[in-house]
Amino acid sequence: MQNASKLKSPLELAKNYGRTSGNILQLTQKAMEKIKSKTPNQANEAVQATAVAPLPMWQVLLCGAAVISLSMGVRHGFGLWLQPMTQAHDWTRQDYSFAIAVQNLTWGLVGIFSGMLADRFGAFRVIVVCSLFYALGIVGMANSETPQVLILTAGLLIGSAQAGTTYAVIYGLIGRNIPAHKRSWAMGVTAAAGSFGQFLMVPTEGWLISSFGWYTALIVLACAVLVILPLSLGLREPNFAHATHGQYKQSVFQALQEAFGLRSFKLLMSGYFVCGFQVVFIAVHMPGYLKDNGLPPQVASYALALIGLFNIFGTYLAGTLGQKIAKNKILSAIYLGRAIAIIIFINAPLSALSVYIFSSVMGFLWLSTVPPTNAVIAQIFGVAHLSMLGGFVFLSHQLGSFMGVWLGGYLYDLYGNYDVVWNLCAALGLFAALINLPVKDTPIVRPLAPV
Repeated sequence: MQNASKLKSPLELAKNYGRTSGNILQLTQKAMEKIKSKTPNQANEAVQATAVAPLPMWQVLLCGAAVISLSMGVRHGFGLWLQPMTQAHDWTRQDYSFAIAVQNLTWGLVGIFSGMLADRFGAFRVIVVCSLFYALGIVGMANSETPQVLILTAGLLIGSAQAGTTYAVIYGLIGRNIPAHKRSWAMGVTAAAGSFGQFLMVPTEGWLISSFGWYTALIVLACAVLVILPLSLGLREPNFAHATHGQYKQSVFQALQEAFGLRSFKLLMSGYFVCGFQVVFIAVHMPGYLKDNGLPPQVASYALALIGLFNIFGTYLAGTLGQKIAKNKILSAIYLGRAIAIIIFINAPLSALSVYIFSSVMGFLWLSTVPPTNAVIAQIFGVAHLSMLGGFVFLSHQLGSFMGVWLGGYLYDLYGNYDVVWNLCAALGLFAALINLPVKDTPIVRPLAPV
């Protein structure tokens, strides 16, 4: 009877249910008003946060930075193999340069599709497959007996692998899991990690070549890139395939049509072409340039290491400043600084000291274009197609890389020096500084995501 007396009447239950439903409705309305008060892209990202629980920020940064550090660290050292491989196989520098040029072009082309796959299925699967390609490509590079085989292994296979283990895929994951107010900084952290990989790996690769020979050094690198496999587990997004991410529904074709209809997107692509031309020409051809001028091989190794070291600070600073300063101004300043540094370097007396000073300055400006460029893309278009759109901009970078590394080898074989390409690098830097000034990062206005 006591338990029966505690039972509420149907009328009381109905009143309580009504009050509870009203409270829930009020909370829902307040949440929607808060979302609608934001810009369209911010609103979509606010809905996204409620749709899928993001990975912890420390986990994304730690694992993502480690993957980029390994992938980029190995890649930056390929210039050290130019002379030993061409001498061992009696190839011209153009033979080796063309294979590396194909690698950069493949990286850019495949990067678009790896970005699409990462946007659709998550970064984890793409990283796993591409890390296996990376190891296989390096082993194939070591066993290439002809320039044609080198194009297939060092060019096509390694280029495809880099497309899924570097910036476009990792930055897409950052965009989905890290809030907008920390995104530029987070991109700076991961870009700095890639620079640390260069600082750590390039001298190690030089030591491996001098101690064990170029062939064994490549086999060791093939084993090293397999460390990416366990690291990728930390980048696996739970239930990614079933998540809508709260974004405005837009097909791949619509996203591309929207992007290429925007002047700022095309200006970013043009500037990134210059970035690729400059950095890959220097990374691949500066070791040969220094040796041609009588400097010992270790100067080139230390120079590339200094580029990696100072780029840690440059990329981190660029990412941090991107939270406070207009990103187009940051990009213009970087390209202008590169042009000035190159002009001074090619006109000053060449010595180990001048090489180290130039490498330190260029290192500070090396990949510092990456965080602001990708942050602008995310700010304009949102994160739903960030990996793919970043892949298209990076394709332009890689077209520049192709031209820089191939033209360096071609003009060297034609004239016996690199003078024309050095001057072209300086002129392109001035061009990129100018075309980034009119870039606008205002978010595109779209309908809110359906809730």
